Amino acid sequence: MISLNRSSFLNKSSTSFSGISSFSHSQRKASATIIVGLSSNGHTNGRVEKKIGVVMESTFKEMNNGAASVLDMDGKTAVHGGVEDVYGEDHATEDQCVTPWTISVASGYSLLRDPHHNKGLAFTVKERDAHYLRGLLPPTVVSQDLQVKKMMHNLRQYQVPLQRYVAMMDLQERNERLFYKLLVDNVEELLPVVYTPTVGEACQKYGSIFRRPQGLYISLREKGKILEVLKNWPEKRIQVIVVTDGERILGLGDLGCQGMGIPVGKLSLYTALGGLRPSSCLPITIDVGTNNEQLLNDEFYIGLRQRRATGQEYKELLQEFMSAVKQNYGEKVLVQFEDFANHNAFELLARYRTSHLVFNDDIQGTASVVLAGVVAALKLVGGTLAEHTFLFLGAGEAGTGIAELIALEMSKQTKAPLQEIRKKMWLVDSKGLIVSSRKESLQEFKKAWAHEHEPVKTLLDAVKAIKPTVLIGTSGVGQTFTKEVVEAMASFNEKPVIFALSNPTSQSECTAEEAYTWSKGRAIYASGSPFDPVEYEGKVFVPGQSNNAYIFPGFGLGLIMSGAIRVHDDMLLAASEALAAQVTEENFAKGMIFPPFSKIRKISAYIAANVAAKAYELGLASQLPRPDNLVKYAESCMYSPNYRSFR
Repeated sequence: MISLNRSSFLNKSSTSFSGISSFSHSQRKASATIIVGLSSNGHTNGRVEKKIGVVMESTFKEMNNGAASVLDMDGKTAVHGGVEDVYGEDHATEDQCVTPWTISVASGYSLLRDPHHNKGLAFTVKERDAHYLRGLLPPTVVSQDLQVKKMMHNLRQYQVPLQRYVAMMDLQERNERLFYKLLVDNVEELLPVVYTPTVGEACQKYGSIFRRPQGLYISLREKGKILEVLKNWPEKRIQVIVVTDGERILGLGDLGCQGMGIPVGKLSLYTALGGLRPSSCLPITIDVGTNNEQLLNDEFYIGLRQRRATGQEYKELLQEFMSAVKQNYGEKVLVQFEDFANHNAFELLARYRTSHLVFNDDIQGTASVVLAGVVAALKLVGGTLAEHTFLFLGAGEAGTGIAELIALEMSKQTKAPLQEIRKKMWLVDSKGLIVSSRKESLQEFKKAWAHEHEPVKTLLDAVKAIKPTVLIGTSGVGQTFTKEVVEAMASFNEKPVIFALSNPTSQSECTAEEAYTWSKGRAIYASGSPFDPVEYEGKVFVPGQSNNAYIFPGFGLGLIMSGAIRVHDDMLLAASEALAAQVTEENFAKGMIFPPFSKIRKISAYIAANVAAKAYELGLASQLPRPDNLVKYAESCMYSPNYRSFR
């Protein structure tokens, strides 16, 4: 940032600056990194100001090939009633362009437009004097807490969830710390606004509500230039990237470029719930087209208007992206794959997990949070993990990922071979129960779950045949846990465990009310999207939300604070164990198998500590020496959204 006395530059003018577009990269960089030292009273030292003026003048002349620059004008050149045309705007036409250059000063009007530093009415009188804010704000000075109260009052006036989402995004672009303060202090109320279920609708309508870019868009047009594109992002010390190609957004399908709402939302939660600095987070959308005809014909669609690229073209683009990320940000940047279609998600994770720090939230994060819920549910239903039988509706990323992690935990507890343990897991896909006779026609990632059994076509018949103690839905299809299915589960289980995990709410396999009513109040229920408490026969049940937001913020913090270079499955198990341990007897009394989100930052600190401890144990941590108290260290690493005082 260039800091200048306000009169040292703007009092000089020019009618044209069109030559800037031809400057070399080194010249542009040189012009953008001139720094002026400030004296203790916040003004430039006179000698420094004079020197910087000479440096800038010679630099601009050199870059403009000796032509007259903005610094050469006599201050009298003016147009339209004496208003100086400093930037040559009045001479611009469609054919004669004006280069959009700027000198950024951390004071005055520009400070109020900087979301990283803007505090609105919370600027003190002293700060207003020091940073040229007098007159730019009303005279009242308010606290951040009062700003939070006002914003919550305003948000509650909106009846439509998408309006609240847009208001929150506007706030994030206007006042970053207030946005995170609002989210941290009201996490249970605002989590459904900034993430599921509202983010699904936001992605569907992203072209219509798009205001300004909140991340990087890398399309097929950037092939061969991805490293250059990454360098365009203003923040250079990135620690976590959430990337999507938009092909399988929640349960909504292919939303193409409009899937950007997911990385933006995930990284908001990384900061609010896990304490990562906003400046260290980078949302990215890989745009390879879309097969969604409705979007291709939508005049407001913001992505490439072509069918989705596949095969070698797709693979080469992702390879260039992953190589560029590592080259630009180093070995320890965490890349979280988000909402890729099954065939790409498994392949990307398998291909890069040995060479990059990568994590797939749909496969691994979902599995970790569900395992934590199952472990906690055992306190209510009894028995060990290995004594239970699992039936999954849905055999995609989430279903197979959950099954594999539960099997790993069982194998760890019983010392039995993983191949034997997998026989406790049964999966149903769109063609019925996955059995050995179907093995030849199955996708590769499903074959491990094909067990000996006669073919079964429907979920209800599978429930009756397998008699599972735990039923988990990851199908992305709503209302598939019918009354008959839930009643069948309740007929041979005193306390049937039912997880309806598909998002958003409309895609949930069954509602909380349906599960409790059809099981006569005996179900242990959790969902992917939030549901209100349910009263049944005088007792209030609080449904659990098996939300990945319990896991990935703390998991990511644990990786980063330990300097982990790879993700190991044991780290996921460590995260699950830490989350399950946070469920209290008070929570169990209400039928809850997940702790309340109001304590999520403390929960994230415990998860981060467990994950970091496992990284050190496995020899995958590079942040040495290991801190003595990992929980306290995790808490000390967390970003605080409270306002800072400015000099």
